[in-house]
Amino acid sequence: MVNELNALESKIAQVASLCRTLRAENAQLRQQLATVESDKKTLSERMDSARSRIEQLAEQLPKAKATV
Repeated sequence: MVNELNALESKIAQVASLCRTLRAENAQLRQQLATVESDKKTLSERMDSARSRIEQLAEQLPKAKATV
């Protein structure tokens, strides 16, 4: 009986340790996700800005005359 309780105590300790490890990993992954989402937003804003500038430059180009 004592051996069974000791084995159970050991398994509970392992589960608790695994839970702590997984919580730490989860927190790290959440931080990485937040960083990646922030980077994505910044890049998207930069692409929109570049697209707008290119469209403005394209409007300033002289129009080609159609030849028939």
